[in-house]
Amino acid sequence: MTLDPQTLAAIVGMALATYACRAGGYWLFSQVSPTPFVRAVLSYLPGTLFVAYVAPAMVVGGAQQWIGAAATIAAMLATGSIAWAIGAGTGAAWIVWALQ
Repeated sequence: MTLDPQTLAAIVGMALATYACRAGGYWLFSQVSPTPFVRAVLSYLPGTLFVAYVAPAMVVGGAQQWIGAAATIAAMLATGSIAWAIGAGTGAAWIVWALQ
């Protein structure tokens, strides 16, 4: 298998763009001191982004997505661990997929 130079350039370019976005955010917040209100707002951002990724899949999804989501919520409530919740949801979705 050979690697096309254009594909390699795209991979390297996207890696650099990703690094620049992350490094730029760290640099920006090292230069300014956000107010307590801004810190509070930003603390909700990860959950909001997660919902923005999951909600469209749930709207168009079938049994696999709904059972995976239910297992994720149940595991999160039972354990309080994000890692266990993700594992339970993924495992439940895989089981539903394998049984179809």
